[in-house]
Amino acid sequence: MANEVLKLQDLLQNDWKTVLKSTLESEKFDRLSEKVLHAYQVEEVYPPLNQLFDAFNGCSFEQTRVVLLGQDPYHGIGQAHGLSFSVPNSIPLPPSLKNIYKELFNDLGLIRSSGDLSDWARQGILLLNTSLTVRAGEAGSHASYHWPIFTKAVLEALNSQVKPLVFLLWGNHAQHFASMIDESKHAVIKSAHPSPLAANRGGWFGTKPFSQTNDFLISKGIEPIRWA
Repeated sequence: MANEVLKLQDLLQNDWKTVLKSTLESEKFDRLSEKVLHAYQVEEVYPPLNQLFDAFNGCSFEQTRVVLLGQDPYHGIGQAHGLSFSVPNSIPLPPSLKNIYKELFNDLGLIRSSGDLSDWARQGILLLNTSLTVRAGEAGSHASYHWPIFTKAVLEALNSQVKPLVFLLWGNHAQHFASMIDESKHAVIKSAHPSPLAANRGGWFGTKPFSQTNDFLISKGIEPIRWA
């Protein structure tokens, strides 16, 4: 399909297309789609277009039990592949992911070597960023593209789920969406962003998000996450 007739929603492959139907068919999302597709034509954008919605294609709406919300994709060559904080196996661990794994070890004594978090997605973790695209080498460069049109629709749909979910909000950008979540039904676990700059200021190490997540899921009769 040629880019001039492609729409972003064409890249979604499962029940998310139905859940987000009204948003995906809105004029606002059409403008976002046009802007993003144009960016892919005129500049280097990450993740690759065919991986843009891999967080959703790898974790259906019905399957989701944990939402891990970050900021925007990695902006280095070959790093971003559609899942927040995740990198392909061939790519060295970025500093944020190294800190995530340090906290995972401190929290649960688990060691991960692979940077590919696809196994988390397969277990029902939606690895979502507040913006789904970024210009190469420029963090936050697509923040003005109004990705929250989409992000808010995703969170509203998940918040309406009857089953209780866990929302992991890492960093200020993610925490801006906290007010959308019904904390009488869902667990909201906030922490600083795991990037070195934020983590070293405090608020990341020692927050134990992994054990908190599993404790909540178990308390609701839901199978815990296998983090490693």
